[in-house]
Amino acid sequence: MNFKNAIALSAFLVGSLSVFAQIEDKRGIVAKGAELVKVKDGFSFTEGPAVNRMGDIFFTDQPNDKIYKWSAGSNKVTLFKEGTGRANGLYFQLDGTLIAAADLKNELWAIDQNTGEETVIVPSFKGKKLNGPNDVWVRPKGGLYFTDPLYARPYWEGIRSKEMDQDGQHVYFLSADRSELFRVTEDLTQPNGIVGTPDGKHLYIADIGAKKTWKYDVMEDGYLTNKTLFCEMGSDGMTIDEKGNVYLTGKGVTVFDRNGTQVAHIPVPANWTANVAFGALDRKTLFITAMDAVYTLKMKTRGVW
Repeated sequence: MNFKNAIALSAFLVGSLSVFAQIEDKRGIVAKGAELVKVKDGFSFTEGPAVNRMGDIFFTDQPNDKIYKWSAGSNKVTLFKEGTGRANGLYFQLDGTLIAAADLKNELWAIDQNTGEETVIVPSFKGKKLNGPNDVWVRPKGGLYFTDPLYARPYWEGIRSKEMDQDGQHVYFLSADRSELFRVTEDLTQPNGIVGTPDGKHLYIADIGAKKTWKYDVMEDGYLTNKTLFCEMGSDGMTIDEKGNVYLTGKGVTVFDRNGTQVAHIPVPANWTANVAFGALDRKTLFITAMDAVYTLKMKTRGVW
């Protein structure tokens, strides 16, 4: 997301998302009596929550070039890494490697969860800089997808032009052995949020520029087919639960069932809600990144990652 634009929204909007805003939940996906809890604030712009095997959430503060870790057991937030390549979206591979959309030089990184050491795994596409990898989803059987919209960053000055080197804003697939990198969409306006189903058969891509979210079938070789409209709403970040409900972000968190029918809305007291993921060992805590803070909400339904 373009955090600069989000921060520039009118401050009075925070008041409109006050404590008086109620959670709308038509299917009973939120735990009974649960309320949104602010875990920590004081950041600049939080993004990219990703859950590891133990249920801990790693998230980014992109303007400050840092990745933080929320420990599910203690409910504490600690600094994981400084100098993250201006990481935005994050996602864990099954082996515990943290994949980061590193926006500073428009790369994709693999970060060792134990040491914090990074390796650049996608430096460019066909010899040209990417726009700015934004969000990532790792396919269960291997390989990963990432979105590449263009949000011109102030920290690019002296590094690159604010104009794109690519011929558009696309979505890419990187094979499990990292030997193949190819585009899987070329007809979207500004792809941003991305998430797949736990069986790896379907992929959801939010075109925030067109205010739509699309659903695709995933082929064995990584290519996508059968593009169908999922809902008339774009999204910054996305997640999915065990019932197939898809969680979109922007003005709070809006939840759609597998058929694209809205079933819930979770207001968040911030101008912009950037991203969301399920955390804790039982995957029944919804972790939300929104502007300068991070929040949790106890859920009845369970996440799948």
